[in-house]
Amino acid sequence: MTERWTLLVLRELLVRGNRFNDIRRGVPLMSQSLLAKRLRDLETAGLIERQMQANGGTEYHLTQAGTALKPLIFQLGEWGKQWLRRSLTQDQLDAGVLMWDIRGRVDPASFPPGRTVVQIEFTDLPVLKKHWWLVNESDQVDLCLKDPGFEVALYLVTDLRTMTEVWMGDVSLTRAMADGMLEVHGRAEIRRCLRSWLQLSPFAGVQRRATPLDAATT
Repeated sequence: MTERWTLLVLRELLVRGNRFNDIRRGVPLMSQSLLAKRLRDLETAGLIERQMQANGGTEYHLTQAGTALKPLIFQLGEWGKQWLRRSLTQDQLDAGVLMWDIRGRVDPASFPPGRTVVQIEFTDLPVLKKHWWLVNESDQVDLCLKDPGFEVALYLVTDLRTMTEVWMGDVSLTRAMADGMLEVHGRAEIRRCLRSWLQLSPFAGVQRRATPLDAATT
């Protein structure tokens, strides 16, 4: 449990996906070989189990013992938001991680029936990372870096830092929109449910505490 990345792998299994590639998207700095080893270690420890799917794929699921760690992992996340996390530098911002986090928290039930496509444009990123699409259909949400070719119902236009700060709860959605930092265009019914389907980070409501290091860097 004390080895590097282990808690992050457990966090991904708790809040996002069960497939290898899903887990890896949530910990992009972790190598494929190290993730495979950590999953084997967790299986040996009795915290996860592998399940073969009908399509031949493999999924990883928490055992009862693994699930029992959820309160501890979330308490550590809250503690980290309060005491450790400071303003992110530009090189620490990552559109892929952010969008994967957002995709994992989208509430499909908040969308109207049928397919709904939301396009996010990061105005400060290069072309290959500038546009992202969330596609909700049949209560399943997919994240696309290439245009899926469907009609877009809602456009969000912002910069990466603003979207990150909104997601983390450091800047409210209302303020970002009122200040022109986040532009929202599209169908009225999808705009109205924006606050419902765009669920923020689980730690968005946790207020960061001032530390001596903060005072030293201001």
